[in-house]
Amino acid sequence: MSRPIRRALVAVTLLLAGTLVAAAGPAQAAAATPALINIRTGLNPGFDRIVLDLSAGTVPGNLNYQLVDELTADPSGEIVWLTGEYFINVSAYPLVAHDANGNPTYTGPAKFRTRNLANVMAIALTGDFEAQTSIGIGVRSRTAVNVFTLTGPNRVVIDVAH
Repeated sequence: MSRPIRRALVAVTLLLAGTLVAAAGPAQAAAATPALINIRTGLNPGFDRIVLDLSAGTVPGNLNYQLVDELTADPSGEIVWLTGEYFINVSAYPLVAHDANGNPTYTGPAKFRTRNLANVMAIALTGDFEAQTSIGIGVRSRTAVNVFTLTGPNRVVIDVAH
């Protein structure tokens, strides 16, 4: 085989291999993104706990929370009306609340009251857009908030002090 033909074959092989690797990258990333499957609450001494149960995959690496005057839906920006004197917006990335076909993975209520908790009055799923999921929390008083992840099984935990 001549040198120019060999070089051409190597170039075509590298081109095809690069295309296959590039095509596999997003599919592998999508498979590793966890999905929200349940929201649980619990009263503990000194704090209310909200647990977001997740499917398999990596736990969200970016957790943020903000004390806000009003909650807005992501991505529409419309106001989300929720029971509470003050509001906490918690977002997690990467995390989705739908499957690959667009069907919800969290089938519970989009908004619900939490009558059994001391400070948290209500919770709403406020966003599921571009692998970022947002939860709005209505509270009686502004207090300390702690947001973290746990594994085995995967979950996001939100502790709101009394």
